[in-house]
Amino acid sequence: MPRPVILGGDLGAYGSARAFHEAFGVRSVVVAGARTGAVADSAIVDLRVVPGLETPQLLAEVLRSVAAEEPGRPHLVLASADWLVDLLVRAAPSLADVPDLVVPYPDAATVARVSSKAEVMAACAELGVPHPETLVVVPGEPGIDDRLRALTYPRVVKVASTTAAHAVSYPGQAKVHVAASADEAVRLLATMAGAGLGSPVLVQELLPGGDAAMAAANVFLDARGRPVLAQLGRVLLEEHTPSALGNSVAQATVDARQDPAVQLTLREVVRLVEHLGWSGFANVDLMRDADGVYRVLEINPRVGRSGFAVTASGYNVAALYAHAFVPADREAAEAGGDAAPSLVLASREHLFTVVPLLLLRVFAPEQRRLVRRLRRAGAVTNPLYYRAERSPRRWLYIAVAMANQLKKFARHHPASPLVRRRPAR
Repeated sequence: MPRPVILGGDLGAYGSARAFHEAFGVRSVVVAGARTGAVADSAIVDLRVVPGLETPQLLAEVLRSVAAEEPGRPHLVLASADWLVDLLVRAAPSLADVPDLVVPYPDAATVARVSSKAEVMAACAELGVPHPETLVVVPGEPGIDDRLRALTYPRVVKVASTTAAHAVSYPGQAKVHVAASADEAVRLLATMAGAGLGSPVLVQELLPGGDAAMAAANVFLDARGRPVLAQLGRVLLEEHTPSALGNSVAQATVDARQDPAVQLTLREVVRLVEHLGWSGFANVDLMRDADGVYRVLEINPRVGRSGFAVTASGYNVAALYAHAFVPADREAAEAGGDAAPSLVLASREHLFTVVPLLLLRVFAPEQRRLVRRLRRAGAVTNPLYYRAERSPRRWLYIAVAMANQLKKFARHHPASPLVRRRPAR
């Protein structure tokens, strides 16, 4: 069986470690730049803290060292954040002489293409896949102000590459900005230019709808880029802090058999990621417009936090990776012939949450019936609540983390009384 090596110290990394533990009963080596609560004091994690883990050279050195601990055993390496995927694929060529290391990602050029929101929007336009109207600009380029003033507002403004956004800092920085006017958009792009951002930025139409209009498609393609699984999850609640705006904290997976629109959306998403040359796991952010059509917003090239929704609903992501990419398992799976795998449109309903259910009752009251039904069916999972964990410190961290979620939503959710009473500046 593979030895998992997971890059990152966030909840996405812990979710992947839990998936491997559930599938194979193994502990995962988690390599992180700092000791974080999400992966510390865990029975299923062998945490390796490597400060300054920001260069391909250092990452390659660390991975060589980890693989040397158990020679002859396949080491399957996953990354839990976009910038770590980018770092891993840039390190991969220098690790070609270490056969025990399995890096289940395409080459760096493909990863860059899939990670770029601008490239994804261009591919959507080429294929006719629904997406928001988009203008792509580069901060500081000639004529940018005139192009911005020619648009109607409000508009969504976001950096096309998460990795590029990770590398800069500027006042008021957020994952997603909303510019209410052309003047506001011009000032924001000037601020980005002043911070040294020289990569594309998307200026998009603001689609109507709140958290309930958001969705995510999780898809998995084998090592040859052939689609294996596609699942749609409807977002019930999202983060509203500036640095994490739009991140799903509660998501209900759906039975694709019951909704032709979901089936169509999943097949369109699969067509898109195939066109881009992807293999492995991809998370595709979607938004349902007023016309009921799901529009593609971006592709995340990794198993992130909400990726555990797939595992929780019965399609273990660790098992998918092992069967598709670990040499022995892959050969066994392909022994029956060269026939392409049949695409499975997931049909198991499940509620994935990283926040207390109380927050759903307060901030997503329209979902109470669904939450109650799934709870009664035993189909609710918070990845942190895992029976394999025994450390009192671990459970104390979880209790504090859930309490902090209550505080965070009280401070930042638009429907919170504290937010409504906050005086305008």
